[in-house]
Amino acid sequence: MEPKLTVLTLGVRDRAATRRFYVEGLGWEPTLEVEDDVIFIQVAGGMLLGFWDVASLAGEAGAIGFGEQAPPIALAHNVDSPEEVARVLDDAVAAGGELIRPASPTEWGGTNGYFADPDGYRWEIAHNAGLTVEPDGTVRIGPVEG
Repeated sequence: MEPKLTVLTLGVRDRAATRRFYVEGLGWEPTLEVEDDVIFIQVAGGMLLGFWDVASLAGEAGAIGFGEQAPPIALAHNVDSPEEVARVLDDAVAAGGELIRPASPTEWGGTNGYFADPDGYRWEIAHNAGLTVEPDGTVRIGPVEG
């Protein structure tokens, strides 16, 4: 099997709250939305982020999650500067997200911080000078040079 991910679907408890946060709050445009069912948002070339009712997802994929808590994953959104880390975190909080950790320098030489969406999924907002995305979508990650 080749390493490939085209859709990442998150099970959500309240699709309307999720929509308010991502679509209305953050301004992300749905690629496909089936009312009262599922939302898909293009997040990168060849990559969709889906939000589907957790019970429906569990009915199709099997039991998932850890009770009332979101599964222990972090989604990363990389930005172009340390200042932009703070701005994006502020935007997420203004949209209804919960600030988990404010923007701060990291031990690896970058800057990051975290927020949680309405279901508790953690988003890392990071500036990593060693991370680049090539025109073909290839991600290169290396040490941050200080």
